[in-house]
Amino acid sequence: MLTSRMWPVLGLLFNALVWGVSWWPLRQLQAQGLHALWATAFFLAIGVLVITASRPAAWRIVATRPRLWALALAAGATNAAFNWGVSAGDVVRVVLLFYLMPVWAALLAWWMLGERITPGALMRVGLALAGAVLVLRPPAGGWPVFDGLADWLGLAGGVGFAFTNVLLRQMAHEQAPVRALAMFSGGVALPVALGLVLMWQGQVPAPPTPQAAWLWLALGMGLLFVASNMALQYAAARLPVRITSVIMLTEVVFAAVTSVWWGGGSLSLPVLVGGALILSAAVLAARDKS
Repeated sequence: MLTSRMWPVLGLLFNALVWGVSWWPLRQLQAQGLHALWATAFFLAIGVLVITASRPAAWRIVATRPRLWALALAAGATNAAFNWGVSAGDVVRVVLLFYLMPVWAALLAWWMLGERITPGALMRVGLALAGAVLVLRPPAGGWPVFDGLADWLGLAGGVGFAFTNVLLRQMAHEQAPVRALAMFSGGVALPVALGLVLMWQGQVPAPPTPQAAWLWLALGMGLLFVASNMALQYAAARLPVRITSVIMLTEVVFAAVTSVWWGGGSLSLPVLVGGALILSAAVLAARDKS
């Protein structure tokens, strides 16, 4: 029989599972002509519709508070960069670079929240950067290099995620549906805007004509993303932040195992060691009470 503590834990694991394996349906959709930017907008548009139907008054709050617009931009950048990255590159590398987030979070919290950078924070930054060097180091040796656009997207997604977390801390007083609407709206608007610019430049294909072959998969993924967001909000309200943050790191495990199993990534010893250092920095950040 599940205890009251186990339900939030299961909610977090569900959220991590959805994000950790999202690379596979994104690639299936891309193979059918739906680029990750259009897919991201489609997924999160379902969230916008759900919140609009249940809390229509949330739009008035979002429209009148510029700080929520910043949250929308940060969340949109996070979703667009992460989904595009895992659909186009080595999933393990992209996810690990995404989880360099403690580096950016420490710098942003110092800049935006006035939190001093402690010796512990510097140690975590050093661990994460050392891990990144190993992940990015070419197999033949030499200086670490970014292997194409996907690596940069993983890094950018982590910066957006750090911004999102800092902004959420600043707006803890806002109602959860209001914050969720801002985040879902940004997850629609920014990928669409970026997709239109890149489509005009000939770098991203136009959205394909709706067909059952991809429409049902995209609809299912959209509903899963809405459900995972609700599970995250349910769990985050009932568990300490340090526990929530550590459990969320299981996303890396889900992504790594499925990508190696299903052919979306590879694991070498340097990547394993580098990943361990990055995850150690994230765990230490989650447990920090200073």
